[in-house]
Amino acid sequence: MSGTATARIAFETSTHVPTTHGLLDVRAYTDTVTRDLHLALCSGELGPDSLVRLHSECLTGEALGSLKCECGPQLDTALDLIGKHGGVVLYLRGHEGRGIGLLNKLKAYALQEQGMDTVDANLALGLPADAREYVAAAEILQDLGIPSVRLLTNNPAKAEALERHGVTVTERVPLEVGIDVSNAAYLRTKAARMGHMFSEQFLDDGDTIAHQNDPV
Repeated sequence: MSGTATARIAFETSTHVPTTHGLLDVRAYTDTVTRDLHLALCSGELGPDSLVRLHSECLTGEALGSLKCECGPQLDTALDLIGKHGGVVLYLRGHEGRGIGLLNKLKAYALQEQGMDTVDANLALGLPADAREYVAAAEILQDLGIPSVRLLTNNPAKAEALERHGVTVTERVPLEVGIDVSNAAYLRTKAARMGHMFSEQFLDDGDTIAHQNDPV
């Protein structure tokens, strides 16, 4: 790990943090364009083909335990996996609500309560369906000495973004957790309209949960 600055990131500090997922080497980087502080949560030996998760900040899912998304279970599972097998979770700040920010995400939630899906709610606010980008993420991986990754994601757009910015994705590792009656339709929308890749069994499980909660 070089700890050097590049065009898009500036290394700030590193420390070890004992967690329920194991001992993590936490490295902080400032995005020199957005000024967001991103964290590289590292475990074990790193190098080519390390297991990597690009995780977007989600206050509602992680701090509040919201069931409208699967972000909380995804973060916990990703940290468990790197704790056991080694790898990195990049915790990307400024990605709340797929990059539209916390306030706009809450506004989008209000529109979803009126019947819109997650894509149309963003568009109705005059915002993109997904405003995230991953230049800083790619540069952090390069700084960590990881030229290629096994990417823990259901979203092929993340793999495509890393490839565009010089990081080879040798494998996409599914992360199918957190489906619930409150987010089953949301996950189907992500599959149908945003290209996220889920097994049909996973989505069927969500439909079964939803039907079990239908009023009789």
